[in-house]
Amino acid sequence: MSLLNCTIGDVEIGRGRLALIAGPCMAEGRDMCFMVAEKLAENCRALDISFIFKASFDKANRSSIAGYRGPGMDQGLQWLGEIRQSLSIPVLTDIHDPSQADAIAAVVDCIQIPAFLCRQTDLLLAAGNTGRAINIKKGQFMAPWEMGNTVEKVRSCNNDNILLTERGTFFGYNRLVNDFRSIPQMQEFAPVVYDATHSVQQPGGLGSASGGEREYAPVLACAATAAGADAIFIETHPDPDEAKSDAASQIPLDEMGEVLGKLAAVHKAVS
Repeated sequence: MSLLNCTIGDVEIGRGRLALIAGPCMAEGRDMCFMVAEKLAENCRALDISFIFKASFDKANRSSIAGYRGPGMDQGLQWLGEIRQSLSIPVLTDIHDPSQADAIAAVVDCIQIPAFLCRQTDLLLAAGNTGRAINIKKGQFMAPWEMGNTVEKVRSCNNDNILLTERGTFFGYNRLVNDFRSIPQMQEFAPVVYDATHSVQQPGGLGSASGGEREYAPVLACAATAAGADAIFIETHPDPDEAKSDAASQIPLDEMGEVLGKLAAVHKAVS
């Protein structure tokens, strides 16, 4: 558990209460996004877990040029804004280019820096200067203690509202592993989120797409909760096998209630 905190909308992450950042990998459609957000909000209310909805409007790091990237910024932000307003849920999405910062900040509560871009200074500064909360995913190529430099780039914008997300480290080809020591190590810099579904991803494992082992995501999420993670990040989909991105690693939406129940029990046991 981090002694630091980060506020996303009306949700405080850090200092003891478990939070969930979750939603589909990609904003595939308005109705699907609303269905996922409503179901997750219901699950979290029942378990007293704070909730931030996540969806990406552009998957700019697909394995193949043939991979579908998403609805685009204008459409995706419209859907996120409607969810934020209609359901009173904080929302989060990715940024890929500094020119996107102001438009994204006008809609969302938290701007997420993708793992592959966590050292891009101009991107970090553009996001930090919006004043929004910033969730920085640790690069698969980064050591936990190196993320202190990344945090300082955002703090140089007079923005202390920062999260760090652990999502595994490269271990040979097409495989990620987790070192749970990274959670307390990075908590020296900011509250730490554990990304359960990207940690079971197999980057490029299918040749033209990423593979994954979604069955292990709940196990790792429970382990990270026991290790003191301040929040858990999960991608979930009503029918993961038909998802347009990260199909192999997303958790079926109808299993999320059980998964979150286990996380709540683990968190209570270690608090």
